[in-house]
Amino acid sequence: MKALLHRHRELCERAVDPLEIAVGLEAHGVTDRTAARYRHRDVFSLAEELHARVPHNTERPSPEPRPLPVPRVRAGRLLLTLLPGALGAATVTGLRLAQGTPRLLVALGGLLAVALATRAALRHSPLAGPAGTRAGRTTIGTPVGTLGTLWLLGYALLGDGLLHAVLTGGPDAPPTGTPEGPWPTATAPALALLLACAPAAWCAHLLAAAAHRGLTGSRTLRQFAAAMTPRLLGTYALFLAALTALAALCGTALHQPAAYPQALTLGALLLPARLLTVRHHRRAPARALGAAALVEALALALPTAGRLPGCAFLAAPVQTLVDAGGEAAVPVLACGIAALALLRHAGRTLTRASAHAPAGAPE
Repeated sequence: MKALLHRHRELCERAVDPLEIAVGLEAHGVTDRTAARYRHRDVFSLAEELHARVPHNTERPSPEPRPLPVPRVRAGRLLLTLLPGALGAATVTGLRLAQGTPRLLVALGGLLAVALATRAALRHSPLAGPAGTRAGRTTIGTPVGTLGTLWLLGYALLGDGLLHAVLTGGPDAPPTGTPEGPWPTATAPALALLLACAPAAWCAHLLAAAAHRGLTGSRTLRQFAAAMTPRLLGTYALFLAALTALAALCGTALHQPAAYPQALTLGALLLPARLLTVRHHRRAPARALGAAALVEALALALPTAGRLPGCAFLAAPVQTLVDAGGEAAVPVLACGIAALALLRHAGRTLTRASAHAPAGAPE
């Protein structure tokens, strides 16, 4: 026990209550199993003894307990989450009105603007963490995660049509922006995902507020985890319900298939990726997004490579999958498996008090 106290002396001296010590111990990897080696039933019981053992400096007053900061959302940061959807809708409208060369310019300009707006929303909105903290400046994550997100959104728009063209010997012409063209584009689900940035930001804020209430109201780490599990699942369900409604709305407005499987599986992957990234856990989301993007890229590359002499076997796995479930099977499988793995990781990580500590708990 003396060695443990010496190792975490600074934490124990700085803490104003046992819960703060327990959160710090959890962030350093101390578990209930570790606490059992010190003859304590859990981490909180161990933290209580450390708090009682810490020497008190009578020459200077103890710091007054400060309440945890209540998560707040600035209007400008929230409005930023509306920008990707607004630019996406403007681009779709421009493509319907323009013809010829201007149509191509609108498409290229719109894609660039949407990509920049999405990147800005991930950097400076509630999807990037609280304003004025280290999270708000660095939670964009690794380049793999950022590029993976943009690739997955791009594949939602163009991927199924491109895969169909590749498997049928094409593509012979560039995309026309319509589902009936030689390279069909899935505008409705892509626009729904862009519009879903705003609900995702609200869900991230709701989860942060729930964690704040849990940290101020919970007596033990186990009590906090038990309270956070249904809140996390409720946040997840709320976002998927909002995304479903947006996909239906976009499909109806554009007179196109809503493509619920592709939109929902991608949304189910992107939300936990952002929730984890906001709380400084960037490695797992980057790996999940990168893995899903890699599977989609291989699905396009293997049939193309299969056209080479003697390499037809390379296209067989993708062709078999498409024959069984259509072109949509590729993104649904890639994003669905990655989403389940990431949700499981989020269930273990985001229910820990250390993940929501004011200073964050970097991975």
